[in-house]
Amino acid sequence: MMTRWWVPALSVLLITSGCATGDSLESTGPRLTYGQLKAAPETYTGQTMTLGGKVLGAKRLKEETRIEILQLSLASSLKPTMDLSTSQGRFVATKKEFLDPATIPAGTFVTITGVVAGSVVLPLDETDYTYPVVAIKTLRVWSKEEDPLHIRPYIGLGHYWGPYWSPYWRPWPYYW
Repeated sequence: MMTRWWVPALSVLLITSGCATGDSLESTGPRLTYGQLKAAPETYTGQTMTLGGKVLGAKRLKEETRIEILQLSLASSLKPTMDLSTSQGRFVATKKEFLDPATIPAGTFVTITGVVAGSVVLPLDETDYTYPVVAIKTLRVWSKEEDPLHIRPYIGLGHYWGPYWSPYWRPWPYYW
């Protein structure tokens, strides 16, 4: 009878390949929520967390790049949801290394894993707003092509309306 030595070896390989790397977006340890962070940002200084949302603006300062983000809940894929009404507030993400603000324009959806770095008070319209600050370790920018809701099947008359070209013709599936 032949022993199957490769079964345990394969099992060990599969188990160890699932371990997180430094580039992973997932945070380790107890899951810190945005509500907890917003209530007491200084309490959680130094803890790693994963947040996501919609970029409201990015600005290059002398020492860092500062990104203002509208917090949104994350799906199981760690992609921010598109429902802006579920937001619990705003936060600031900072990056010490050069990060060109043009690469993350307003309206971009992002997921950030970083270290809580306290809070900062900045003007928001005619008031002051306390923003929790997260120092970026990893930044994931989500493109519109990755949103399955933007794929719409083409249902129509085909390529032509009689002898004239249809302005509504699109390859199937097309992005709206």
